[in-house]
Amino acid sequence: MNRPYYILLPVNLYFIAFSLAVAFFFNLLPWGKWIGVPDFIVIVLLFWNVHQPHKVSMGTAFILGLLMDVHNASLFGEHALAYTLLSYGAIMMHRRLLWLSLSAQIFVVMPLLIIAQIVPFIIQLVSSGEFPGCSHFLNSVIGALLWPVISILLLLPQKRAANPDNTRPI
Repeated sequence: MNRPYYILLPVNLYFIAFSLAVAFFFNLLPWGKWIGVPDFIVIVLLFWNVHQPHKVSMGTAFILGLLMDVHNASLFGEHALAYTLLSYGAIMMHRRLLWLSLSAQIFVVMPLLIIAQIVPFIIQLVSSGEFPGCSHFLNSVIGALLWPVISILLLLPQKRAANPDNTRPI
């Protein structure tokens, strides 16, 4: 545990909203149905639920899930249920997850992402009667591998400068 600990600046609510909006627009792009393309809302939502559970709650997850249900023309509430369960799991283990290194967090994040994909998988299996395929879970593995990159990108605005400056207020 020789990694440096940073005192982060307070997060800006506009930055949280901007990052969730960018993730939503990435999901709106036509590559969303391809195999191996992760659900960007899930990754960004999971990040903010872990790092700011009081500012990004299960209500936010539910609303984003309803928006994705409307976009995908899927069964209404399918993504809302999945995102809410993901958000609940992330909020329950956010303190434990932050003690781990980014490479170790992958192994905790991957089951949460798989659970978030199991819910739509089961709903599609029951409602349509056809098997969506096991390659459906490849998106969760890719999303877990992207976790360190997205974590670093979303934490950049909160990190202090590396060199201390006496004229800087914080």
